[in-house]
Order: sequence, then C-alpha cells, then structure tokens
Amino acid sequence: MAFTLSLRRPFVADHFHDLPGFQEDRHGHNWEVEAAVELTSEAEEPAFAKALEAWTEGVDYRLLNDLEALSKRNPTAEALAEMAFRHLQGAALRPRWVRIREKANYWALCRGDDAP
Repeated sequence: MAFTLSLRRPFVADHFHDLPGFQEDRHGHNWEVEAAVELTSEAEEPAFAKALEAWTEGVDYRLLNDLEALSKRNPTAEALAEMAFRHLQGAALRPRWVRIREKANYWALCRGDDAP
C-alpha cells in the first residue's frame, strides 16, 4: 500500500531578475516550500523530512541568484519548485509535487508527469 505525505518548510531568501523580458531589483521574501511524496511505508517518512530540510537549508538566507542550480535562470518560484522536485528525486524519493510560495497570493507548482 502506498500513501502520499506532504511537508512544509519556511525559508527566507533574496533574489533579483536580470534576464531579457523580466528584470527586477534585488529584494527578499519569506518563502515556503511544500512537497508531497509517495511513500510505501511510514519508515520512509524520516528520509523525506531530512531531504526537504536539506533542500531548505541550501536556500535559506541566501541570494538565490548565486545558486549553481539556478545559473542562467531567473530565480522564480517556478524554478525553485523544479529545483526542489529534482532534489527530492535525487534523494531516492518519489515526489508527486512541490509548491513554492513566494507571496501570500503567488504559488508555483511542479509535478511529475504521472501525477494527477
């Protein structure tokens, strides 16, 4: 039997946009990541929590433009959601989706091809 578990973590980070078509000065946000993964047993829960915490620690209190994973990309909520999704895959998890909240009314969702 499989089940889906979701976790949320807050983080604070700065970014700016400097690519053609989307430019904005450096500014910061109180972001939030929420991710859901498919688990086959409760024993997998700690690995999920550890992987999401590791990703969050890698972006917390950082200038997102300096992150290698976002090189040559504007560090948007969409790019962060994809980055977190790939991180969870790299941790041998089966993410269903990852949401990043940039502002109270602005979320981006990245999901796997087989997610409903």
